Amino acid sequence: MQWRNWRAGLVTIALLSGHAPVAAQQQPGWRDALIADIEALRSVDDANALQIGRWAEIGYQEHRSSALLQERLAKAGFKITAPVAGMPTAFVASYGEGKPVIGILAEFDALPGLSQAGVPVKQAMDGHDAGHGCGHNLLGAGSVLAAVAVRNWLAAHKGRGTIRVYGTPAEEGGGGKTYLVRDGLLDDVDVMMNWHPDSYNAAVTKSNLAMITGKFRFHGYATHASAAPDKGRSALDGVEVMNVMANMMREHIGEKSRIHYAITGTNPAPNIVPDFAEVYYFVRDPDAQEAQRLWDRIVKASEGAALGTGTTVDHEVLTGHYGYLPNTRLSQISHDNLQRVGGVIYDAQEMAFAQTLIQSFQQPVPKIDRAREIQPVELNPTDIWTGSSDVGDVSWTVPTNWIRTATYVPGTSGHSWQATAASNMSIGLKGMHVAAKAMALTTVDLMLSPELVAEVKAEFVERRGAGYRYTPLVGDRNPPLDYMK
Repeated sequence: MQWRNWRAGLVTIALLSGHAPVAAQQQPGWRDALIADIEALRSVDDANALQIGRWAEIGYQEHRSSALLQERLAKAGFKITAPVAGMPTAFVASYGEGKPVIGILAEFDALPGLSQAGVPVKQAMDGHDAGHGCGHNLLGAGSVLAAVAVRNWLAAHKGRGTIRVYGTPAEEGGGGKTYLVRDGLLDDVDVMMNWHPDSYNAAVTKSNLAMITGKFRFHGYATHASAAPDKGRSALDGVEVMNVMANMMREHIGEKSRIHYAITGTNPAPNIVPDFAEVYYFVRDPDAQEAQRLWDRIVKASEGAALGTGTTVDHEVLTGHYGYLPNTRLSQISHDNLQRVGGVIYDAQEMAFAQTLIQSFQQPVPKIDRAREIQPVELNPTDIWTGSSDVGDVSWTVPTNWIRTATYVPGTSGHSWQATAASNMSIGLKGMHVAAKAMALTTVDLMLSPELVAEVKAEFVERRGAGYRYTPLVGDRNPPLDYMK
């Protein structure tokens, strides 16, 4: 549901007025003190980010990374609850008491196949396959840094409110946040802080795509491919026919719909008719209901492919999550704090790194100085970011912001070795500091002003629509702890 025009006008007027919350005005200098505290704290979190980058643990297998973040929070006085929601690497860390309850999301899973040292040429880390090509080593450590700074502010000012860190595993296809939402662990949160590494700095007001993922497993009959082909039925034929049908569907889906697949398993010997083959599908659409209808069509294609090839097929839904529900008021507060903090400024060594790295890009390169700029807030964006994230489910449950900071060299694509490289060195750390400062400032803004919290929540209720009830797209399945194996 779109934010009504009349209300958008009122919000815009309020945003342009420039008035700080009354409570905030009563504590002059707190912003500078909070930023200074983050500068004093960050060496520990920098080291943790780089260590998690070296470990590069993939979804639901991030045992050391999760434990490291929990240890940092426990030493700062947070109460840790782990594991939660059936996920061994998920945790909740809480400090303070009473309202408001402000959450911060912390991710820490890596991507397979993106091992990369913190150097500007392609160079895998020895003994590693995975890498943080989406910067989640920075994301988790940066969120913890912000939370510890807010904890210190609460303790120093004897403030009332609760800061809570959600350790959320397996964002990359495992949908960890979906299970936290489904199990009610966010039900008492008033506002959620959220950020993500990127190649620019902004408080995002765009939505993104809902997504459903799953694996289709075909079963046939194995025989000698040359001596007795008539006695066999190829499971791989079933996969290939399904893929042809899915590719034909592309002409008959929405402009912003997406279909992706990868063949993930079959018999590797050409002289055996394969009796098993597996294909992994993603479908996406701006509307969760349309994504479900698109998924249903893919399921029917698999059934038709099995019928036509004399095989059988079964499928398993692995993840399903909603598109992001923006909150303009919360984005504006976040944007104001990003402007106060400023962007990422490179030193001479970092500039040399960036200039070498951009020589590997295949597309036009924006100016490197974009890393220091803060992009304006789009109050009524008409386009949609065509990625997906399980943050979407969170955003339909609690008002959630989405800060993005320049942890990558401008022009870098996510899920690339270039993104991994920057995530494992000082450019990534500087972007992480920007995010931590902006989130900490925004959290304290909200803790000091019940009026701001009320405005954010009013927009949230309006955008969701009357009578909204969250229904998980994954149904009642358990978390797919082995989806990366």
